[in-house]
Amino acid sequence: MAQLSKEKFEIIGCENVNADQILRPSMTYWQDAWRRLKQNKVATASLIILILISLMTVVGQYINGFEFQLNNNDLLNMKPNGTHWFGTDNLGRDIFSRVWAGGRVSIIIGLLGAFVDTVVGSIYGGIAGFFGGFIDDIMMRIVEILASIPYLVVVILVSLIFSKGIGAIIIAMTITGWVGMARLVRGQLLQIKEQEYVLAATALGASPSRIIAKHLLPNTLGIMIVAITFDIPSFIFGEAFLSYLGQGIQSPNTSWGALASAAQPNLMFYPYQLFFPALFISLTMLSFTLLGDGLRDALDPRLRQ
Repeated sequence: MAQLSKEKFEIIGCENVNADQILRPSMTYWQDAWRRLKQNKVATASLIILILISLMTVVGQYINGFEFQLNNNDLLNMKPNGTHWFGTDNLGRDIFSRVWAGGRVSIIIGLLGAFVDTVVGSIYGGIAGFFGGFIDDIMMRIVEILASIPYLVVVILVSLIFSKGIGAIIIAMTITGWVGMARLVRGQLLQIKEQEYVLAATALGASPSRIIAKHLLPNTLGIMIVAITFDIPSFIFGEAFLSYLGQGIQSPNTSWGALASAAQPNLMFYPYQLFFPALFISLTMLSFTLLGDGLRDALDPRLRQ
């Protein structure tokens, strides 16, 4: 497209307007958010790190050819070397393979836990925020009761009912974990439901379920995405905390938390056994947090250009 001449700008009284700004094609909200996210170098680097860690949790345990469950009494507590890149543990198992096998479990727990929290919390908060009044009061009192239950009490009760494993950990952490998402969605809906397009849909006879699903929840999606990026590392850390207390993943399966828990007694003599799982727990949590900060800025409609 040919650029407009300066004379034409002067004719229309826009001599101070940049021609590229006028001729720039229109962008959707999501396209503009992606553009702003790419301009955030820290968030972009965090996204790349998370992608690399996720790929390594899928293929990492097969790279050096050692089974993460295989014991070898001739290779006990070996330091990192050319064969065993992260060393071996007190049973002669390759730590490199175990770190990536455990990372897959930790990330799966984080993703599944955040998914359950998002689904349950958005539905519950959407209903409470849309109807308001007495229904909202009752539903929020239930949320306050669930939020007041001590976390460890829930974990112990679930571990007594279910066998320890991924399913039990997700259940334990999501029984009360969704209340934060419910409060967030409810607060957003209380603001959005007074907008003109929602009132118009109500006047046209749209059902409450359709208004919530088609108009209200999609307009809270940006806030929910940011909340998810903060929710995933909290689940990863929660799993590590439970494994450290002996309530998490049980041997021969492993996770980053289980690896850190097993390495803690040997910290004085074999610090590398704790260093690598702790490193990837910290790196993953930090990357998700920085990505969440970038998404919060990118999805803020007030910053759209």
